[in-house]
Amino acid sequence: MKKDYVPNGSDVAAGTYQCADCGHEYSNQSKKSLPPCPKRLESMHLLNGWKILSGQGDAQEDPYPQQSDK
Repeated sequence: MKKDYVPNGSDVAAGTYQCADCGHEYSNQSKKSLPPCPKRLESMHLLNGWKILSGQGDAQEDPYPQQSDK
């Protein structure tokens, strides 16, 4: 099953992503940490992640960003 959403901070492959909250599109090369949407300060962002439009999305060896044990 192919994922269609990745949270901020995910290790991702090159591709095009769309903010799950506001629709802002972001294209990148492979990243160790997918940044938050640059428009997050302009409007409410509750999902804090990206829809995968093209590319492989989340890297298999790092499917989720590091999460605290809290």
